[in-house]
Formats: sequence, C-alpha cells, structure tokens
Amino acid sequence: MTISDKKALAIIPARGGSKRIPRKNIKPFLGKPIIEYSIQAARACKCFDEIMVSTDDKEIAEITISAGAQVPFFRSTKASSDTAGTAEVLIEVLYEYEKRGMYFEYLCCIYPTAPFITAQRLSYAKSLLMENNVDCILPVTKFSYPIQRGLIIENGYARMLWPENYSKRSQDLQDVYHDCGQFYFLNTQSLIKQKSLFPEKTMTIIVPETEVQDIDNESDWKIAELKYSRIHQ
Repeated sequence: MTISDKKALAIIPARGGSKRIPRKNIKPFLGKPIIEYSIQAARACKCFDEIMVSTDDKEIAEITISAGAQVPFFRSTKASSDTAGTAEVLIEVLYEYEKRGMYFEYLCCIYPTAPFITAQRLSYAKSLLMENNVDCILPVTKFSYPIQRGLIIENGYARMLWPENYSKRSQDLQDVYHDCGQFYFLNTQSLIKQKSLFPEKTMTIIVPETEVQDIDNESDWKIAELKYSRIHQ
C-alpha cells in the first residue's frame, strides 16, 4: 500500500447543545452557518475518503448534508453529554464505521467553529503526519504575551503566578504556544491506544495569531468575523 492509498476520514464533531453561544455550530458567520467553513475546507483539500459530521441534532445534520458532508449515523446519548470528551466522540465514530466494514488509517478532527482552517493547511498536515510517521499534527500559535509573567488575583490582590520571573526580561523567556482549536490530524491507531488528542508523538504547525480566534462568546465571534473579513479582503 502506498502513502496515497491509505484512507483518511474527516470528523467534524458538532452536537446541538451549546451554553455560551446558542446553536453555535450553525450560527451564521458572515452570512452562512459557521460549520460550512470547516466542511468546505475539508472538501477543497481533497485528502479525505469520507467527510462526516458527528451530531445528535437533525437541523445540524440537514445543513451538513446540504454543504456536502455525510451524517451516516447519529451520535449516541452518552457521547452527546456535556462531559463527553472529543477523543471519546472520535473513537465512537471509528467503531461505528468498523461495524459497517469501513476502516481508516488516518483521521482529522476538524472543529465546526474554525473558519480560519484552509485546505492547504489540512493537506500539509496530512503530508507531515505520513512522512514523519508521528501520532498527530497540531496547529498551534504563540502566546502574544509571556505566560511566565502571568498574574492571578487572590482575595482582590494581584500577584505573579511565577514570581521568580519578575526580574527576567521578556526576550529571555522561552516561547510558549497554545492549541489553535482548529483541527487534529491523527494516526487512528494512536488515538485508539492513547485515547488522547495530544498523543506521545505530536508535531506542530505554527500558525500566525492573525489566523486564530477562540470563539467562546459573542465578543469572540465579532472579533473572528473582523479577522476573517480582513484576511479575505
């Protein structure tokens, strides 16, 4: 079997419940349901044998199918709870496909509220995963301010979390990165064995902060729309 023959599955986890932003996964983002951006990027990269959405919601399923992805089965009640982890959802999907006689060597978990994902970055991630024989490829971005000089507030007063860094210059502190919250390109067997989105051998793609936005509230949403509009002017 050659590299190009190895099957890859795109899974977009999108349950119906959302506390902070109601109907977040299908809320209009610059005129169309935000999940469509993830589906379109997955389709455009042409590196998946199947693109599916794991959901418990009929409306999400309808929008998904209209956008060109599949909903071959609905998510279980257990995997739809507030406490269900993403790795648990992905493994459930893989087992459901196995019941249907379908197996995938690679999978990509693509979040439904990640409009900055591009087909080019997905394709690059797949190439890195295969060529380096690692467990996961993860897009990350650097913290804009040194996290080692972070403050916490206790009893109304601010104090440094790591006071030993008080006298250190910012440029002398190590760069620290965080997950972009966009996608995880995984070796399927590594996910099943380690049950983690951050398995032992995880390589990164560094993404500029201008192409990253965590969307947890309405203010985040507006910032994301502004960033996206600026990039695509």
